[in-house]
Amino acid sequence: MNSTNAQAYAKVVENGVQAVEAVKELQTTGYLADHIFVLAHEKDRTDRIADTADANEIGIKEEGLFDSMANLFRSRGDELRAKIVSMGFTEAEADFYESELDKGKVLIIAKKKD
Repeated sequence: MNSTNAQAYAKVVENGVQAVEAVKELQTTGYLADHIFVLAHEKDRTDRIADTADANEIGIKEEGLFDSMANLFRSRGDELRAKIVSMGFTEAEADFYESELDKGKVLIIAKKKD
């Protein structure tokens, strides 16, 4: 499932190699590296893919301080859904994307600056 809303574009890919390709594709269409985010179920996998793809992780700047602090006390699934919602997606979309991450897939998000 790919999603495009007024604030963000999302694409689910099967693995890190496809994630790097998707990030490069977005960069060639005009997105800056600062506007592209990678999310995987495991934090260390997210770090590795983001570094390799020259993309970002969803952090305090995108989530806000309160949600970022709350994530310290959430389960990984709840944390992932909160991160996805903070990027402009609905709860239903976040549930779908988080279930895809549970399967080992990777989520690429390109967010337009406000």
